[in-house]
Amino acid sequence: MESRQQVLAANWKMYKTKEEARAFARDFLPLLQENTAEIIVCPPATLLAELHDLFSGSRVKLGVQNIYWEKEGAYTGEISAAMAADSGAAYCLTGHSERRQYFGENAAIVARKTQAALEAGLTPIVCVGETLQQRQNGQTLMVLHDDVRASLAGITPQPRLIIAYEPVWAIGSGQVATPADAEEAIAHIRSVVAKIWGAVAQKVRILYGGSVNPDNIGEMLAAANIDGALVGGASLHAAAFAAIANGATG
Repeated sequence: MESRQQVLAANWKMYKTKEEARAFARDFLPLLQENTAEIIVCPPATLLAELHDLFSGSRVKLGVQNIYWEKEGAYTGEISAAMAADSGAAYCLTGHSERRQYFGENAAIVARKTQAALEAGLTPIVCVGETLQQRQNGQTLMVLHDDVRASLAGITPQPRLIIAYEPVWAIGSGQVATPADAEEAIAHIRSVVAKIWGAVAQKVRILYGGSVNPDNIGEMLAAANIDGALVGGASLHAAAFAAIANGATG
């Protein structure tokens, strides 16, 4: 089996001021234990430069939650991948379910943003997942198949690309997919990537996201195909995210 470095990524969504970010860094860094996992924090773009300085010298890397696909131009309110990188980001979320639900982003837009991130040197974390109704209708694997193919359309094989499986019904709900359900979905995602990218699929890291917390991270990371987690609410708390990060098996 391919040995893949685990990834624990925090998505802060629309939370935290500069002072709150400083407090998080002050509390979080002393709690972080040594292991080989990649630790990523994705704050609001307003905090990238601040956190870049606060995390300097540590193993914590930064990601941006959203970019626009054009390099520059008259796109009021948007930021480019290069701007995000210039502010300290090394990673970029694309296709998060909240972007799809609230801002009308479809898989074609996700693919354009993912390509823009790659061209700027950012590592994309491409999010896919099914709704509760789709799961109840037995459509999970079909939805994931179609979404992965469409979200990666036109992108050349990229072993550094990361995929996050986030069942929409589990995000912020307190509901969590069982490790068996998550493993089934993620193994299926890897098989879809293998169909379009061949052997590169064994190098692509695939994370689970959806109400991850210190109590369930161990079970998730024990599964063969789950390479880490994209963490929402629990990542806002230094002690909780440190416990999750310290749960990496590497």
